Amino acid sequence: MSKSIIKRGAAALWLGIGMSLISCSGFLDREANSYIDKDMTFSSYIRTQQYLTNIYTLLPDGLTRMDGNAMFDAATDDAEFALQTAEVQSFNTGAWNAATNPDNPWDRCYMGIRMACELMDHADEVNLDAYRLDPKTHTEYENRKKDIRIWKAEARFLRAFFHFELLKRFGPVPIVKSSLSISGDYSGMARPSMDECVKFIVNECDTAAKYLDLKPWRDDTALGHATKGAALALKSRVLLYAASPLYLDYENLDETNLPTNAEKWELAAKAAKAVIDLGAYQLATSYGQLFQNQFQSTEYIFMRRYTVSDNVEKANFPVSFGGTGGTNPSVNLLDSYEMTDGTDFSWTNPTQAANPYADRDSRMDATFLFNEQNFHNGKVECYIGGKDGLYQTNATTTGHYLRKYLNESVNIQTGGGKLGHTFPFFRLAEIYLNYAEALNEYAPDNADIARYVNLVRERADQHPLPSGLTQDEMRQRIRRERRVELAFEEHRAWDVRRWKVASSTLGAPLRGLRIERDNTQATPTYTYTPYVVERRAFQPKMYWYPIPQSELMKLVGWKQNPQW
Repeated sequence: MSKSIIKRGAAALWLGIGMSLISCSGFLDREANSYIDKDMTFSSYIRTQQYLTNIYTLLPDGLTRMDGNAMFDAATDDAEFALQTAEVQSFNTGAWNAATNPDNPWDRCYMGIRMACELMDHADEVNLDAYRLDPKTHTEYENRKKDIRIWKAEARFLRAFFHFELLKRFGPVPIVKSSLSISGDYSGMARPSMDECVKFIVNECDTAAKYLDLKPWRDDTALGHATKGAALALKSRVLLYAASPLYLDYENLDETNLPTNAEKWELAAKAAKAVIDLGAYQLATSYGQLFQNQFQSTEYIFMRRYTVSDNVEKANFPVSFGGTGGTNPSVNLLDSYEMTDGTDFSWTNPTQAANPYADRDSRMDATFLFNEQNFHNGKVECYIGGKDGLYQTNATTTGHYLRKYLNESVNIQTGGGKLGHTFPFFRLAEIYLNYAEALNEYAPDNADIARYVNLVRERADQHPLPSGLTQDEMRQRIRRERRVELAFEEHRAWDVRRWKVASSTLGAPLRGLRIERDNTQATPTYTYTPYVVERRAFQPKMYWYPIPQSELMKLVGWKQNPQW
C-alpha cells in the first residue's frame, strides 16, 4: 500500500460529545497521532460508540453528494442535471480524468477503512470495570460487552462496504486488513487480483454476519446501523458483480468479450437466496410511499437516514415551487416503463404519443414529475412557456422533474413541512432481482426466476412476465426491471458497466421532451416531441475510473487502469 490508508494529518478528533472529522489525504498516509490519544478514545465506552458513528458518516451520500446537489444518476442515461455547469456534467461530456474526477471517493473510503481498522483493533480496550465490579450492574456489563462485539462487527461490515465502493470504481485496489504501522514500507505492494479483492470482501461479510443480529438488539435508536441482513446483502451484490462479464476479465474492455462463469453465478444466486431466507424482510405495500422517509419499512435492509431538512426539495422541486430544477429524469428512462397491460410504450403509437404518461407502470408516477401533474397544491407546467417549462431559469431540460424521495409537504418559501429522508443502500426488491438475474445465467429453466421478478412487478400492479421467454429475453426483462425498480438508487451506472453495455447506454444521446401547448380549444392540448438534450460521450476506458495519479506515484510498480 502507499501511504494513505491511515491518514497523516487526516484522522478523527473527538472530545466528549463534540466530534468532527478533519481533512483527509491520500491512500497510504498513516496515522500520526492526529487525534486524541487512543487510550483516551478507546478506553471510553461513549467515545468508542461515537467513533463508530463517525465511520457511518463516511458512507456515500446518495441524495445530494455531487457538486450542486446533483444525484449520481445524472451521470447516466436515466437523467440530466439542470445546472449545466455542474461537475457531474464532465461524466456526460467525457471531460474527466485521473486528476479531475468529480466522483472520487478514494480518500473518503480509505479514511473509513482506517477508522474501521482502528475500532476493530482497539474496541476491546473499553474500560467496563465500573459495571463489572458492581453486582447490581452485571446485566448492563454483559449488555455493553455485547455492544462492543457488535460494534466490531459493524466496523468489519463498513470496512467491506468501503472496499467495495472502491472496487466497483477502480477495479482491484489495495486491501487493508488492519491498522498500518507508522514505520512500515508499503510502497512495493503488488496489485491484488479481482478474485482476491472479491474474496476478501465476501469473507468480511460472512464474518460480520456471524456477530450481527437481524435487528438492532437494544432498541430502534440504532436503525440505520448494519445488521446481519446488511452484511449478507452486501455479499449478494458483490458476488453478482463478480460474476458479471466486466469483472471476469477486468482488463479486457472489448464489449464483444462477454465471458461467463456458471460457478460464480451460482454463488451469487445462493448469496441472494440467503438474504431472502432470513425471513426478516418483505416488500412494502406502496412503492411510492417507501421513499417518503419510511426508514422503518421492513423492505429496507440497510439505508442512510438524513436529518430533518428541505435540501433535497430545494435541489429538485420544480422551479415554480421554489426548487432549482435538480436531477431531471430522461425520456431514455421514461421509455423503459411499460403500459399497464404489460406491453411496451411506443412513440409511433399516436394515442400513446399524444399522452405519454397515461396508463403506464405506476412506478413512473412515483419517480417522475411530469406536465400537468398535481403536486403540492398546484400543477406542474413543463410545457414551453409554462412556469416550470423549458427555457425558464434553472428549469428542467428533459420535460420532467424528479418525484422520488421528495416530501411534498415542504414549503420552500416558508420553510414549513420539513421531514427527514431515507436513501436505500440495500432493499429486498434488489435482492429478488439479484437472485433472478444470477439464476437466469446458470439455471435458466428455474421457476424461481419468473417468480421473484413477478413479485416485484406485482407490487407495481404490472402483469406477470409472459411465459416461454428465452434466456436472453429473460435477461433483457430482468435488466429493464432493475432499471425501473431501482431508478435513482445508484444502480444504473454500475449495472451497465458490469454488463458491458455502456457504449449503447451511457454513450447514447440523452433525450428529453419538447412540450407545446395549444390553447385554441376550450381544453388546452399538448404535443410531446422527443428531442436530443445532450450528446453523451463514453469511451471503453471509462468502464473503470482512473486510479488517482497521486496514488500511482506512491504505489511503485502499479499500472494505471487500461487506456487511461
